Amino acid sequence: MPIQVNLDRILLDRRMTVTELAERIGITPANASILKTGKARAIRFSTLEAICRELGCQPGDILAYIE
Repeated sequence: MPIQVNLDRILLDRRMTVTELAERIGITPANASILKTGKARAIRFSTLEAICRELGCQPGDILAYIE
């Protein structure tokens, strides 16, 4: 898939675990892990908004298009 997810890098930079992020944005740790590993097939805008709010970043910091 040409969309790369950089959530793991952002979490590392913020010194936050995937479990902590999941608790803060109201999703299960399993779903947060799926997002982090790039195995998600879709993401809700509300979830993306919550991630950006909690991590202080932009959607483009998390998602990248790679040909």
